[in-house]
Amino acid sequence: MSLNLGNILASLDIMWKGMLGIFVTILVIMICVFIMGKIGGKKDDE
Repeated sequence: MSLNLGNILASLDIMWKGMLGIFVTILVIMICVFIMGKIGGKKDDE
């Protein structure tokens, strides 16, 4: 079994792009939830 350095580097390139995409997606969802929470607000009647 021989490891091809070109294949490893190509897979790492794909992997960091995927991880960046996941991070950005989570960040966008968190921002949307935060904004919706601020718009909705909390009404305490007590």
